[in-house]
Amino acid sequence: MIEVKGLTKYYGRTKAVDSATFSVEKGEIFGLLGPNGAGKTTLMRMLTCFLPPSSGTAVVNGHDVLDSPLGAQRSVGYLPERNPLYDDLTVPEFLAFAAEVKGIRGRQQVRRRVAEVMDLCGLSEAGRKTIGKLSKGYRQRVGIAQALVNDPPCLILDEPTIGLDPKQIAEVRRLIKGLSGSRTVILSTHILPEVAMTCDRVIIINEGSIIATDTIEGLTARVRGAAEISLEVEGPVDAVRQAVSAVPGVRSVEVVPPLRERVNRYLVRTDQQADLRKEISSTIVRSGHTLLSIGMREMSLEDIFLKLVTKEEEV
Repeated sequence: MIEVKGLTKYYGRTKAVDSATFSVEKGEIFGLLGPNGAGKTTLMRMLTCFLPPSSGTAVVNGHDVLDSPLGAQRSVGYLPERNPLYDDLTVPEFLAFAAEVKGIRGRQQVRRRVAEVMDLCGLSEAGRKTIGKLSKGYRQRVGIAQALVNDPPCLILDEPTIGLDPKQIAEVRRLIKGLSGSRTVILSTHILPEVAMTCDRVIIINEGSIIATDTIEGLTARVRGAAEISLEVEGPVDAVRQAVSAVPGVRSVEVVPPLRERVNRYLVRTDQQADLRKEISSTIVRSGHTLLSIGMREMSLEDIFLKLVTKEEEV
């Protein structure tokens, strides 16, 4: 659906995007994750033909962004970070305007398509209000609706939840998830939980360079050098640490602050992602201590991101 090879963009002597190469499949929600200034918006603007690349190619739904920019643009619905809305128009008026700009002809066709995207984006209740009177969450829905009004096969959303409260973020997230399957979605964000809860695969971009492309599970396997097991044990700290450290395959045992007199939490790291929960449990019980809980500690996307970015900066 989207094929990018060696896409590069210079601003003067500054390389904003450096040889980006990736592909996005039909029906996939694809996360573009990176800190502010990493090159996410520049990359998106090249894919939507608002910005010409300095070199490289990108093909969107069979249309090359250089050779067939109009075809590529018609294949993409785009929500920029700064959502361009007309505050004095009602939602149907604005969407009808967007539909006509995007080539939908005929009053009946325009009305039908506006009604469809308003229903899809949960905007029916806002139909009589002017956009300027809508909440930020509803304004984002209007932005997504205008991106969908010509029924494009691809949707590119730049920071769609920025500035929203938690309830609004959850609503927009549900909307985006509901669009997958029938459309390809590229979602740009610097909010880590947003990617983890929404996307099928992730690109991590830093200082203009793509440093990883994978599923969350694949990224976890890539950066994890050791399994981490969390424990809660009742017993003397030194005795518990000594007993657990003696289990073959245990690399380290750390007490998780704050230190308590009897019941403490521990973080155990093992060699080569080994799951030693059974061995550790048996050892604690045999040593006369009380095991209150044990579980594998999952790496968060934030852990993965920081490890990958740190590794890249050290190279």
